[in-house]
Amino acid sequence: MVGPSGGDLMRIGTRGSTLALWQAGWVSDELQTRGVQSELVKITTTGDRGEGGGDKARWTSELERALLDGRIDVAVHCAKDVPGEIADGTVIAAIPRREDSSDVICGVGSLDQLEPGARVGTSSLRRAAQIRTLREDLKIVELRGNVDTRLRKLAEGQADAIVLALAGVRRLGREGEVGGLLEGLVPSPGQGALALQTRADAATTITEIQQLSDRSAQACVLAERALASALNASCNTPLGASAISVGKHTHLRAWIGLPDGSHSITDELTGEPHEVGRALADRMISVGARELLDAAEAMAAA
Repeated sequence: MVGPSGGDLMRIGTRGSTLALWQAGWVSDELQTRGVQSELVKITTTGDRGEGGGDKARWTSELERALLDGRIDVAVHCAKDVPGEIADGTVIAAIPRREDSSDVICGVGSLDQLEPGARVGTSSLRRAAQIRTLREDLKIVELRGNVDTRLRKLAEGQADAIVLALAGVRRLGREGEVGGLLEGLVPSPGQGALALQTRADAATTITEIQQLSDRSAQACVLAERALASALNASCNTPLGASAISVGKHTHLRAWIGLPDGSHSITDELTGEPHEVGRALADRMISVGARELLDAAEAMAAA
């Protein structure tokens, strides 16, 4: 099999974490079932080196550079890590079928089971803000690391409970350690989905990769990303967005709030996939979302 770049294999760029390698391996396996042979190319990102602050590009920029330099043919990202603006000369060629986007709690069955003052571990500003909105009596402790590391820290007693994405836990085969779904939390835009990025001029690669695209997942992630873009959201913006397909339409639910949980706005809307994100953002802005976002940015930077 001749690869899209003229070589023997399609080169799949990925970060080197256990979860990233699982995701890239899944893409490779799916391509193989369609007659496309591939190999994984590990790329160390700024985020992997502990640099780049809160900028989402810390997880993607080196992969984009490898694409543009011709060292890889496709980059596999967690869709929630992809900035609103991607590198010139590249495209998101496909969003494969999506895993459950829910947040889950480990250590207990629900937030209600925690005693006042209990420590909940998370490094996510969004999760922390929503938990504080629901339970202002809980103590949020910053807990970083991959899924395995965070579960180990929980076992060591560094927190009474931790919050993770169900998709990552399930993909790594550790769903048995989930205490329960956190249905009160609105997940991050793109959570549970993969984004497959290629060079815009790589027609053969795009054709091969688009075989993995899922229409419903693509529409939902498009709507969530459009909302985040219209709100000009950043990593310092506690924003949740979750879309589901309803027939030919997309139903989008959104949450924004202050990092301390003292104030938030929620709304939802059903519409055309390419329109509903912008429409919901406009509606939220009309009731004060812009001011709330500015205040959230200032609090996060303080």
